[in-house]
Amino acid sequence: MTVTQSEPAVSGATVTGRLSTPRSDCGAGLSHPRPAGRDQYTISEVAAYTGLSAHTLRWYERIGLMPHVDRTHTGQRRFSNRDLDWLDLVTKLRLTGMPVADMVRYADLVRAGDRTFPERQQLLTAHREDVQQRIAELQSTLDVLDYKIEIYADARRASERF
Repeated sequence: MTVTQSEPAVSGATVTGRLSTPRSDCGAGLSHPRPAGRDQYTISEVAAYTGLSAHTLRWYERIGLMPHVDRTHTGQRRFSNRDLDWLDLVTKLRLTGMPVADMVRYADLVRAGDRTFPERQQLLTAHREDVQQRIAELQSTLDVLDYKIEIYADARRASERF
């Protein structure tokens, strides 16, 4: 069982020719095309798709963030489309600055089943509030930069008049 099996379905994939592109209701897909395959991707294909290193993918599996990746009879990892969907979510959470420990906690809650919906919602809601606060701080910083840039632009225009 993969981590996302108890997650509510969010999206599918749009197939175009041999490559399929992720489609997500929570934003634009990754810039890397989904590898061509039949729900069986090597670690190098997944690394190319996600932009994560093979080392990071192995680490995610080791810490419980990416549990139960199927293996071939020779022990090579084989990632599924569900695994790629999960990694899309993990990548977005990481991009928002969610600590790895919180992502692992979220993965544990997902594995625990539907009864953890309230806890998952609470974890994501708290993180969303943190993200909104950081966005407000960044907007304030951007306003200061815009103000300073305008001062220099005004000074340049004034010096060009003489």
